[in-house]
Amino acid sequence: MKLALITETFPPEVNGVAMTFGVIARELGRRGHNVTVYRPRRDDLPPAGDHPEYRVVPMPGMAIPGYSLLRLGLPAGSTLRRAWRADRPDLVHVATEGPLGATAISAAHALGIPVTSSFHTNFHAYTRSYGFSALHQLTLGWLRHVHNRTRRTFAPTPELCAELTELGFRDMMVLSRGVDTTQFNPVKRSGALRESWGAGPDDPVVIHVGRMAAEKNYGLLFRCFDAMRAANPRCKFVLAGDGPLKAKLVREHPECLFVGFFSRDEIGRYYASADVYVHASLTETFGNVLTEAMASGLAVAGFNYAAALKFVREGETGLAVPCDQPDALVAASVRLATDIALRHRLRVAARAIVEPQSWTTVITRFEADLAEVVTEAGSRTTLNPLPI
Repeated sequence: MKLALITETFPPEVNGVAMTFGVIARELGRRGHNVTVYRPRRDDLPPAGDHPEYRVVPMPGMAIPGYSLLRLGLPAGSTLRRAWRADRPDLVHVATEGPLGATAISAAHALGIPVTSSFHTNFHAYTRSYGFSALHQLTLGWLRHVHNRTRRTFAPTPELCAELTELGFRDMMVLSRGVDTTQFNPVKRSGALRESWGAGPDDPVVIHVGRMAAEKNYGLLFRCFDAMRAANPRCKFVLAGDGPLKAKLVREHPECLFVGFFSRDEIGRYYASADVYVHASLTETFGNVLTEAMASGLAVAGFNYAAALKFVREGETGLAVPCDQPDALVAASVRLATDIALRHRLRVAARAIVEPQSWTTVITRFEADLAEVVTEAGSRTTLNPLPI
């Protein structure tokens, strides 16, 4: 297939959407598909570039106010129509719902090209994290409008597909998440790195990896840290990542180590050199960090939804608590800080349960689903051709 992928975030940016579609573009290219990625231009990247497995076309964009690490794609309908008239894709897949993605859907419709989309971010939930609850329904309406203009909308879990269907989204399908068990692996554990954190061999190190932003529930995360340290003063806390809250968190929490932003290859060493991962966020559509932590051999605690619902068996592969019980997450975190036997047992079991979750399986399913849409669209066009 000749595929056009539209996304407002892509490697080298580090987040769940960028990682997911970096892997998908690479693996579909390796399978012989012709993949072109349309993404907002970044000043720190070459103006255009070809990866061995896909082509990248930079598009107009702007930094997101207050969060310069990410860019918002600008409307580009006329540019995309010209490009696709000259070199017509078999299918357009839109990964993000901003102006670039929305105009890509319109351009595909104008040319009679089938278009699919994927739902990765609960932006309607973010409105509450940022104090804009009044915009919740407006944001949800926009997301529903964008996705319902495509032939399929893919979401990470069956539970999220069902939830979105209840909210009026149509034609939902699952695009799960794989985990790279080579990149995230206990063998990458580094005694030297632990020493640099001031951690001895038996000192519990708690790591958190991710975007430092309001929707990640840092207030609860630091409640967990404080309770863990009170129960076991030997605990160390390491936070990797960047974001709009970082400066504030660094000022308020001198007891923690803020180690910065790392490539995905390097962050695997940081995960593996820790012992515990506490996941306090309630706005994830999946939560790749949880499966990366488990693949790295960490004992995890989190709320029982998304990735945790799929992979955490309570007391066997991790600790999962009801989503409406933050105090239970604090208590679970304390258990991991104080029960060394439980911690060691969960670390082994966590790795074992995610090992079969390969990207190969996930992408094979996605590849087949996209091919079905292309075939279906071809049949409909033969019966009722659309003007180009």
